[in-house]
Amino acid sequence: MKIAIFSNSGRASQNVSDALRTRIRFEHLTLDDAHPDIVITVGGDGTLLSAFHHYSEQLDKIRFVGIHTGHLGFYTDWRDYEVDKLVDSLAHDNGQSVSYPLLDIWVTYADGEQEKKLLALNESTLKKVTGTMMANVYIKDELFELFRGDGLCVSTPTGSTAYNKSAGGAVLSPGLDAIQISEIASINNRVFRTLGSPLILSPDEWVRIEPVRSRENLLTCDQILVENRAIKEVGFRISKKRINFAQYRHTQFWRRVSESFIGVKRNDNL
Repeated sequence: MKIAIFSNSGRASQNVSDALRTRIRFEHLTLDDAHPDIVITVGGDGTLLSAFHHYSEQLDKIRFVGIHTGHLGFYTDWRDYEVDKLVDSLAHDNGQSVSYPLLDIWVTYADGEQEKKLLALNESTLKKVTGTMMANVYIKDELFELFRGDGLCVSTPTGSTAYNKSAGGAVLSPGLDAIQISEIASINNRVFRTLGSPLILSPDEWVRIEPVRSRENLLTCDQILVENRAIKEVGFRISKKRINFAQYRHTQFWRRVSESFIGVKRNDNL
């Protein structure tokens, strides 16, 4: 088994990474940052998102494991003091995994350059730098509405607990292959009208957003700001690719939601 360690620059995370390397070598496992079978992230959800994008071309060959050195995250199952237990699980690995859906994004720029394709684990947003964003929203290439507001957020089920939730979107089970579109501060009055509620699209549907004015719009892919260029349109659909996590000990999704947002401690049978 080939293992990569992907850490943030914090002192606590670096200390855990050093301890991991020592224990992995002791177990005669192989460290390989270029072509790993397992990627262990040390930090938090932001670190795991960075690792996901770093290894996005190898997703079909990689399983991820997250160690959190701060607050409990949605993608990090292990604590910083559990290095020995984790390495023991690695040494007895039998290929067990759980997978989550991802978001395909394709961007067409106003200058006519070739379409750019992106992949997100959490979400993508399209916003206006200043003022109100106006955009035609198409579902399966049929005009659905003319949106007016700060922007739109398109998320995966696991990403539904992030920016999407802050924008008033629903929390979706990762067992659903679906994407969600949530409005960010939409304008609704006697003159302007949008649906005003989140949309959930099935795997055979897609959404295309066409800004009325191509300039001064910002596109994000997870925590990454996509290059600042005039955008003609952006499309989104559930991806055929998935992210895989090594299921040595994987916290049940609704337990994460309950503990993160409500603070309720569940029993071990949940």
